[in-house]
Amino acid sequence: MQTINPRHQLYLRGRKIALVFALILGLGQSSFAQNNPSDNLINYEDQWIHYGFLIGIHSSKYVIRHSDYFTSPAMDTVHSIVPGNLGGFKLGFVINMKISEYLDFRLLPTVGFYENDLTYRFTNGISQRELKDATMVELPLLLKYKSARRGNIAMYMLAGVNPSFEAAGKGDEQDVGQKLELRNWNIAIDVGVGLDMYFAYFKFSPEIRYSYGLRNMLTEDPNDFSIGLDKLTTQNLGIFVTFEGGPSSKRKLGKKTKGAGQIQARQKKRLKQ
Repeated sequence: MQTINPRHQLYLRGRKIALVFALILGLGQSSFAQNNPSDNLINYEDQWIHYGFLIGIHSSKYVIRHSDYFTSPAMDTVHSIVPGNLGGFKLGFVINMKISEYLDFRLLPTVGFYENDLTYRFTNGISQRELKDATMVELPLLLKYKSARRGNIAMYMLAGVNPSFEAAGKGDEQDVGQKLELRNWNIAIDVGVGLDMYFAYFKFSPEIRYSYGLRNMLTEDPNDFSIGLDKLTTQNLGIFVTFEGGPSSKRKLGKKTKGAGQIQARQKKRLKQ
């Protein structure tokens, strides 16, 4: 019976995988490098301010640090405190202001709908879940660094600060000893990446953004739910899509919007004349 050499099989599979990746990269480069005569919104950057809106979904959780009291005999019945990871969504507006050719300033007034929880697990096998829902008004102030445009696509990175305020306040104060009480405002650092896609009348941009809270959200008055915690911050990972309008005036050639190739052709024709 013929034996199969595993190294030989791995070598053949490796060559096939490398060939597939080479083909994908080659197709991707050729599609980006080609000169598309129907480039959209070619004078988009001539306007220094643009407006739009955003929608997104996100996943958020608490980041906790236990206090010294958690290891004391008074809490020997508590096995662990575990933060959950829950979803939500956001709606907002986009105000984008041009600083330089590759740098923009973005103001994104946003309303975010959050759910976060902590599960308290006891040594007797019983667990208790503390769910916190909140509607937050956020005001991300971001710098956007973008690449040179290739056809109708450009990539970008962004970073900045994100202050937020709870829209509904702290809730019913009469149950302050029966639930986890947190502060009603926060500030976070936001970082993200995205892709600008230019269409005929608007710019569509999917992006991924990570937000890390800087403020300790625990209040100064501990209760049964917070006494075992020394620090509680937030973290959030969101996927957004933004829609921004094009310039107020568009150059047209007949019934079609002039692309970059058409403009270059007309410039060459004028030079010859």
